[in-house]
Amino acid sequence: MQQAVVDAGRPLPQLTDPLEVELQVSAFVGPFADNEELWEVVVHHLRGVPSRRSAALLTALGHLLPGRPGRWAEEAALEQGAPPWDMGALRFGECWIGDRSIDAGYLALLCSYAYGDEPHAMVFMIDEISGGLTRHAFLSRQVDEALERLKGQVRLESITAEAAHWLLSRSYDRFERRPGLGVGLDVHHTRLVARRRIKLAMN
Repeated sequence: MQQAVVDAGRPLPQLTDPLEVELQVSAFVGPFADNEELWEVVVHHLRGVPSRRSAALLTALGHLLPGRPGRWAEEAALEQGAPPWDMGALRFGECWIGDRSIDAGYLALLCSYAYGDEPHAMVFMIDEISGGLTRHAFLSRQVDEALERLKGQVRLESITAEAAHWLLSRSYDRFERRPGLGVGLDVHHTRLVARRRIKLAMN
């Protein structure tokens, strides 16, 4: 598994889009994100073989991994060169919520973000019948289009980024306590992307 993780970092130095880095790393390492033993070995290995790939992978892991592994990766990344993309440049935009919990049993949440002049949004469908579980989570680079499509399905109201991500935090806590609950693959693939935004919004 260690080698598979290292190999997954091969394309990262060639990328220029930090969002693409987030998506690729989240999709691959998400299932193992809480395995401290694995990340201790991986970080130790990458620290011992300085390279553009090691620097890029350590930087991405430092931003995305939760808890101690994220701190280990962040510290190790400081010893190497910076990658061609900057995940630290993430900015928060507007958030919108639509409540159809009474007639359809769900909340719809759209949160917008940007890297520089490149906006993106994450859209979450939260199942209120199952106690607030996020059933679907997808990302769009066409923020205005995603917002208009959502407006066609539910009446939206503005919500602060802090309040929106507090709702998401509760929802993802439930999912992570019981990972066997039925959620879309998109939730698994983007979990670390969403979790990173939750952490940043609530700190």
